[in-house]
Amino acid sequence: MNNLSLKHPNPEPQPLGWRKKRGRPSLSEVHRSLPVPTKGSWLRKFFAFVGPGYLVAVGYMDPGNWATDIAGGSLFNYTLLSVILLSNVMAILLQALAGKLGIVTGRDLAQACRDHYSKPVSMVLWVLCELAIAATDLAELIGTAIALNLLFDIPLLIGVILTALDVLLVLLLQNKGFRYIESIVISLIIIIGACFAVELILAKPDLLGIAKGFVPSPQIATNPEMLYIAIGILGATVMPHNLYLHSSVVQTRRYPETSAGKKSAIRYATIDSTIALLFALFINASILILSAATFYRSGQVVEDIGQAYQLLTPLLGTTAASVLFGVALLASGQNSTLTGTLAGQIVMEGFLNIRLKPWLRRLITRIIAIIPAVIVTALYGSKGTMELLVLSQVILSLQLSFAVIPLVKFTGDKKKMGEFANSLWLNIAAWVIAVIIAGLNGYLLYGTFFG
Repeated sequence: MNNLSLKHPNPEPQPLGWRKKRGRPSLSEVHRSLPVPTKGSWLRKFFAFVGPGYLVAVGYMDPGNWATDIAGGSLFNYTLLSVILLSNVMAILLQALAGKLGIVTGRDLAQACRDHYSKPVSMVLWVLCELAIAATDLAELIGTAIALNLLFDIPLLIGVILTALDVLLVLLLQNKGFRYIESIVISLIIIIGACFAVELILAKPDLLGIAKGFVPSPQIATNPEMLYIAIGILGATVMPHNLYLHSSVVQTRRYPETSAGKKSAIRYATIDSTIALLFALFINASILILSAATFYRSGQVVEDIGQAYQLLTPLLGTTAASVLFGVALLASGQNSTLTGTLAGQIVMEGFLNIRLKPWLRRLITRIIAIIPAVIVTALYGSKGTMELLVLSQVILSLQLSFAVIPLVKFTGDKKKMGEFANSLWLNIAAWVIAVIIAGLNGYLLYGTFFG
């Protein structure tokens, strides 16, 4: 047997658009570290891909989404459930495109931007993305601090400082392996889902009203206040860092780099992210349903997470309602910590090709987030932290289109994607979503700054 027989029998050529700038993969320490079986049932192959979708789903149920869901339910009953559903449909399509980009090209979205755009443009995109990740970090930090305050009466300022120490938790998990991180994330999602399932049983919502709420109402467009909250829900749902994250973490699987292998990987990765995002839909819808069934029914207008926690016990007649709400919030904040760490590492490595130790990268983003949180909490207390939470979502909205538009552009480019380029109908749908997101986020920003 000669040496040639040791090579892959049918090596898959890399699409021309990426061949010259392949470079090191993102998250190189776990790149292609998890084997995918080539034989056996489809279920066995699918379970090998389960994980990345749930890391992504965390961003769709983080503390930044809670305020808009609570406000929507307490003000307008179940009407805005259709907006949550529409947001998730958009998210499912965009995350599928992000996964496909990573699988086909071997490049995450940040690396793809660096390869395609000039250095000045890439630097601008990197700065915007870092702002978005800092805003995400800020939201999870404040959300966790609020949960600690509600559950254990720990002052917000101390809670903010304690939350910053979770760098140690992330370091421990990263040393255990990538599957361990995925398992922890999925476990926390199950905890959040279980908490809200019990909450819904206690709240006894109107099932017919829920069903009607999932049907879009013309009132959403004609009522300015309802429209504004609806845009807030849409704008805060699709997280820009999740697109970078997904395009990288799908590459932790060691699938065959052939046309058939990539098709199979795309199919299973899309199923994984779709199922995970349906969990996110359940949790976001549950927050709004709980708010409608308790606060709207009793005539309480609630836009504050802390206020919601305090009112659940007297309205539902049991302290368990408030405790479960606080536990779910704490789990949500901790989950966001894990995925935020990975996203920050991916973005810095992808745009700048600079590789820092994960603990150092996390420390940098934590410092960026903790300084404004500590200052605002010390000066203004809980009211200030809630306003800072809203501001973090505005920053995310501002950056979103700068991630969505390159993603849609790259996945529709046959030079870069080859046979895996978006079909005509998928390309049209993706561009329609990109335009809708850009328009709605622009409107949201205008309304935030100019009333």
